[in-house]
Amino acid sequence: MKAPALSQFLEQAVSLLGEGAVKTAPSDLEPYCIDWRKRFFGKAAAILFPSNTELLAKIVRLANQHQVALVPQGGNTGLSGGATPDSSGEQVLVSLARLQQVREQDAVNKTLTVEAGITLLRVQELADAMGLLFPLSLGAEGSATIGGNLATNAGGTAVLRYGNARDLCLGIEVVTPTGEIWNGLRRLRKDNTGYDLRDLFIGSEGTLGFITAAVLKLFPKPAGLVTALVRVGSATDALALLQIAQAQCDAALTGFEYMSAQSVQVVIDHFPEVAKHGAQIIGSAGSDLSDSVLIEISHPASEGAAKEMLESVIAEAITQGAASDAILAQSMSQTKALWHLRETITLAAAEDGVQVKLDIAVPVSKLAEFITEMDREMLAEFPEIRLHNFGHFGDGNLHYNLGAPQSLAKGLSAEQRRAAYRTYIEQNEERLRRKVHDRVVAFNGSISAEHGLGQLRKAEAWRIKSSVELGLMKTIKQALDPNGILNPGKVIS
Repeated sequence: MKAPALSQFLEQAVSLLGEGAVKTAPSDLEPYCIDWRKRFFGKAAAILFPSNTELLAKIVRLANQHQVALVPQGGNTGLSGGATPDSSGEQVLVSLARLQQVREQDAVNKTLTVEAGITLLRVQELADAMGLLFPLSLGAEGSATIGGNLATNAGGTAVLRYGNARDLCLGIEVVTPTGEIWNGLRRLRKDNTGYDLRDLFIGSEGTLGFITAAVLKLFPKPAGLVTALVRVGSATDALALLQIAQAQCDAALTGFEYMSAQSVQVVIDHFPEVAKHGAQIIGSAGSDLSDSVLIEISHPASEGAAKEMLESVIAEAITQGAASDAILAQSMSQTKALWHLRETITLAAAEDGVQVKLDIAVPVSKLAEFITEMDREMLAEFPEIRLHNFGHFGDGNLHYNLGAPQSLAKGLSAEQRRAAYRTYIEQNEERLRRKVHDRVVAFNGSISAEHGLGQLRKAEAWRIKSSVELGLMKTIKQALDPNGILNPGKVIS
């Protein structure tokens, strides 16, 4: 039975939003109470669907009045459990899916102002229709919403050239934890008038406010776009290749994605049709497989200029011994096929079974050293563990993922294999995660480059961060959310 205050809150929410915008049936709630990776399973009292900022602000004021905890949710594609309620059944989910308005399009200023519930893919399409580019790109872009992208400061594949979500946003509108509305939708590239509140809310994972709208920064479309898959011998070679590419291409280098041989092996195991597009470079299976790098060049002049630039990079890399072979995409369909290979690694890992998924960052100059030392240390203690390393090598972000020994699956069905892998990971995850994170700290890195803390990494952040840093974060949370109603149990609370 719901507590009286919660029941009163829900009754008033129905009066405010209408019955269709308040769902309480368990069957309606279930999809929203499970995170994308199916790692966190919560239970909510209800999910609300306000249709505009003003209604959301009223809901937040009601929540403060009745001391009801609210959990913001966008497309529910997060990877750290930041949008999943706890198991109490007393928290209320608030979806921003109905905030769908395009508020302003300004091609001259190269900005697009949209509400938080619009998907990333829709923003890309709107920018394209304006003859411009919104460069944020990630695997879940068809479902992920702009509000969620900004709340988590999403990264993606183009950070090397364009930056994270924070770098692609000029202004935001926010409903604060006390139900006030801050309109910071300024379309300015320079605004030096005090504390940067925009950057306080971006990346706060819904613990400091609801981002309800944003001014997004657009860019001219490149005249030429060329992609290549390059065979390298190791992460050390990948780093050498990056130096060559940056020296020759500078800002034209828009993508540099590293894929270890084992990360591609999982794609071969579960999605062989996807893997075949790069087989002549990465190999087919087993000992023939090699590490590889996916490079993308965007040139302002022409496709021919982009191709010439990329061919020069590859030639120099082969001369220096940093690469042994490469394939340049000859069409847009080939480009998509190569990127699909990279993007399928995460899907293949999910099909394979539970992994320890780590989203780390170290200085680019230390990436190869980190991988070499970490791999050696892991294999010494866990001889059969699979090292599925891949990621945005050019900006120092590595997805250092650990898979259970394949020998555990011998003779088992797919369902039995997943169960065996899950048992192994559950038994060893804490040791594995701590070992990697301790090494990351030793390299002066970050335990979350782009996925955020959410529930998954909150305890680790408390272990690693200094008392001064934690104290400052707690002070900010208490100042903005004195009643502690907004996304409790995540990041800091």
